[in-house]
Amino acid sequence: MADLGPLLHPRSVAVVGATSRPGAYADETLRNLKRMGFAGRVWGVHPTRKRVHGRVCVPSVADLPEPVDAVVVAIPAAGVPEVIEQAGARGCGGAVVYGAGFGETPDGVALESALREAAARHDLPVCGPNCDGIVSFPARAAIWGDALLPREAGHVAIVSQSGNVAVNALGSARGLRLHTVISCGNQAVVDASDWLAALAEREGVRSIALFLEAEGEGARLCEALARCADAGVGVAVLKVGASAAGASAAAAHTGAVAGDHAAFRALVEEAGGAWADDVHDLLELAKALAVPGARPRGRNPVGAAGGLAILTCSGGDSGLGADEAERLGLELPALAPETRERLSALLPAAATVANPLDYTALIWGEVQTLRDTIAAVGEDPGIDQVLVFYDQPPGLEGPIRESWDNVREGIRAGAAVSPVPTLVGSTLPELLDDASAWELVQADVAAVAGLRTALRCAAALRRPPGDAARLREIAGRANRVAAGASGTPGVWLDEASAKTMLATAGIRVPPGQIARDEDDAAEIFVRLGRPVALKLVAEGLLHKTEAGALVLGLEDERDVRWAYRDLVRDRSATHPPPDHHAAVEQPQVLVEAMAPPGVELLVSARRDAVVPVLTVGLGGVWTEVFRDAVVVPLPADAQRVQRALRSLRAAPLLVGGRNGAALDVSGAAELAAQVGALLLEQGLELIELNPVIVSSRGAVAVDALVRTGAGP
Repeated sequence: MADLGPLLHPRSVAVVGATSRPGAYADETLRNLKRMGFAGRVWGVHPTRKRVHGRVCVPSVADLPEPVDAVVVAIPAAGVPEVIEQAGARGCGGAVVYGAGFGETPDGVALESALREAAARHDLPVCGPNCDGIVSFPARAAIWGDALLPREAGHVAIVSQSGNVAVNALGSARGLRLHTVISCGNQAVVDASDWLAALAEREGVRSIALFLEAEGEGARLCEALARCADAGVGVAVLKVGASAAGASAAAAHTGAVAGDHAAFRALVEEAGGAWADDVHDLLELAKALAVPGARPRGRNPVGAAGGLAILTCSGGDSGLGADEAERLGLELPALAPETRERLSALLPAAATVANPLDYTALIWGEVQTLRDTIAAVGEDPGIDQVLVFYDQPPGLEGPIRESWDNVREGIRAGAAVSPVPTLVGSTLPELLDDASAWELVQADVAAVAGLRTALRCAAALRRPPGDAARLREIAGRANRVAAGASGTPGVWLDEASAKTMLATAGIRVPPGQIARDEDDAAEIFVRLGRPVALKLVAEGLLHKTEAGALVLGLEDERDVRWAYRDLVRDRSATHPPPDHHAAVEQPQVLVEAMAPPGVELLVSARRDAVVPVLTVGLGGVWTEVFRDAVVVPLPADAQRVQRALRSLRAAPLLVGGRNGAALDVSGAAELAAQVGALLLEQGLELIELNPVIVSSRGAVAVDALVRTGAGP
């Protein structure tokens, strides 16, 4: 990818389509450059105008007196490819294309292709088309065609496929100060991953907010996230459009519990990123991640495991905070006796000395008391993060304003002497004053708008940062899988063939054999011993329970014979559900030993997500009911898979909760890791084992779906 530096910090700009017509993108761009105090050289490009807004105009980009860093293209779509050709030939640094009418419409696909080809001929980076442009606050450069108010530069960068999200972020008042804002639009040449990678290396960027409508290429995203991990840059992500799962997964249970959106989120969280559910959370998460001292250091000063403490002057807020913390899985440890003793000496008798701590409004405005309270809680051996609720109504004046300022000063002073990070959160988003929040951020205190979001930020800050080496390993495997894919759809293996493949790879399956006829089924039953299962086996038969294509728990030869006859005779049972179109011809019957009872898991691997992923979760007939599953990007070793298994809501079933027997979790993790490895090594599209039965004696895959790729 070409150097994106000239677009991110331009020293010279040319505006194609320069005009003084109010409301036009070119007019707004020239005004924004003036508002921002851009100190570089600016030219207009217009076939007849000599000057626009006091800027000298030339007839075409080819006539520019020098190659500029940034060419702003604000003309109708039909003329854009020629401008990109001229900008590349002139040696310009890059271009921003505002206009719509490209690949987002059927009639514009050819124009976008021509734009892309012109950029490729000259290795010219292009932002857009169909975008609002780029704002760099450190460079005081606004190659931006929409509303903009100049502000001091901060440390949060934004990359958004939605122009409106970027515009609204620029106009928000929440103590958010931005470094760079990029509206990337159609991403015809440069995509969000490229911008992410470039911003990770820009001086002053501490966090990046990504708003995505499309996931892009997984390997490129992994590399960009790895660069953020290398640089210590936090990432918050909001992706809209929970897309349908790929065709392979949608034909099995995997698509229902771990579709494309879940796989994308798993990759983001693997990278240490924070996942946002709305734009408000996205901006607040990015703002918190940009505060250098906001992350707990993992251990408190005396080396014990730490948790979060909540401080407030309201009993109601204490309860709300505790409830939300529990929902998010945030631990609120009990305060140590010595901490409670210190606090009792500091606070009024009406205070609730606990965690959450209600210090009451009786000490409101007492700077020293609040400072000492925060310090005492921060020095507790069980605490490694403090969250203080603080609301500031707008328009305060006189003595009442002074009391609110004193509270804020007490928080700032307490944070300065506390050995653990302090966050501030308003209970309602609109009660976070912009100037006051920015003052706290500059004092290394993250200030967050809204109680729920403040706790989301506290949880996000507790996540470990991404491992760059691990991300590059995922990217490398994703690239190899993509290189081996032919684009030709794979085929479903019948269950017997799928289990032969699994067994060859060392994955445990029940003993079994295809029966040639009823007598053969009876003989196999005798060899295997009771109980057995009989299953129809045919390509295209994916859901045997729904199709009535299996009989379980057969204990004697007579029942085996009857079951065989019923399965073969009942042709209706051989047809898949209406949403599956593959015909099922000449069914065979598999006679298989029943696995010992245990907990049923779903174990699957698929390659058609943003990167190849492994899914483990509660299985059997309840897979789609409870949707208790976790997704792990591949490759994944058994240790990583075991951590995933222990994070399930159903984990107590595996580890002996409620006086149950502890099952072979390590065996289940090893089996799942082997499934992921088999998918990668064989270039398969999908492996789904549902259920895998886990008992105290190990794990065994009793049902199997495999869809081949181009390789095998």
